[in-house]
Amino acid sequence: MSKGEKVGMRDVSERAGVAISTVSHVLNGTAPISEEVRARVLDAARELGYLARRTARASVNAVNKVLLAVPQDALPDSDVNLVSWTILNALTRDCEARGVRLVPFTLSREDPVEAVDMAARAAKADGIIVINDDRSALLDAIGRSGMPAVLINGEDPNMHIDSVTPGNRFAAQKATKLLIDKGHRRIIHLTWRGRKTVDRRLDGFLDAFRDAGLPEEGAIVVMARGFEPQHGDEALAEWMETHPDLDGATALFCAADNLAFGAIRALKRAGKRVPEDISVMGFDGVALGELHQPPLTTVLIPLEQFGPTALDLLEARAKNGQTPRAAHRVELGCEVVLRDSIAVPKG
Repeated sequence: MSKGEKVGMRDVSERAGVAISTVSHVLNGTAPISEEVRARVLDAARELGYLARRTARASVNAVNKVLLAVPQDALPDSDVNLVSWTILNALTRDCEARGVRLVPFTLSREDPVEAVDMAARAAKADGIIVINDDRSALLDAIGRSGMPAVLINGEDPNMHIDSVTPGNRFAAQKATKLLIDKGHRRIIHLTWRGRKTVDRRLDGFLDAFRDAGLPEEGAIVVMARGFEPQHGDEALAEWMETHPDLDGATALFCAADNLAFGAIRALKRAGKRVPEDISVMGFDGVALGELHQPPLTTVLIPLEQFGPTALDLLEARAKNGQTPRAAHRVELGCEVVLRDSIAVPKG
């Protein structure tokens, strides 16, 4: 075969001594083929350069420009948005590596829900990534657009678009179980309202009590008005005004590291030592937790994997074209990172 001449399946079939249909079945996985024949076909395809060319062709990006829709309150413009900052930083790096251009779009609750789709089409984007905004009306509008889209760190209850999120419920259950296994029987869960993902953490907290056969009155829920450190400080301080003895609680599980940072401030002002008087655990795994005093035990979310996973979902959706494809929801596993903020209860 002369240099530069295009290699096809026929050439592979002749080199391997099999039918063209057999080559097709081996390369596409469409029929059972013996290991000996499969190896012969793959060796021939590799020697002729056909396998490398086919792989390269399959890896060509179907998504080259993405509209990145981020709510105003998730923009990393302060030290309280470390989760968003980590997600966006990793996504930006992965887009650069793949040659994908990001077009930023700030989401405002005053905008019509069709604004994201209109912005994506105006930018001639191949897909949409939404971070943290899981309003049903917004996601329904994006789903109706027919454009490949992925929601990061949120849930689409109507299952119109793909999403990638932490395994919030199982992770919270795992964290609470660890506290229960250490002997804690009355545990405060400090959380806030407004996000489905955060609701799942409350679900997991309660699941752990049920699974352990413990009475649910030992699961004390305190609501903050938001996720920032001052919100955790305010909520716990206000609650302690009527529960100076912490209602017998020996552990505090916060739905976000930020809440834990604020709650620890409130505990210290009240003369409560961490972990001697009360254990404290967070959720997110932001870098500041390790530098806190005491270093914060937390649920570590693989935040840097959100971006690459979302891009993979977009690619798969774009390459699928108009062929029906169910919405995919990817939950990433989380780990508990043990540090000095938890201990066995006194007595």
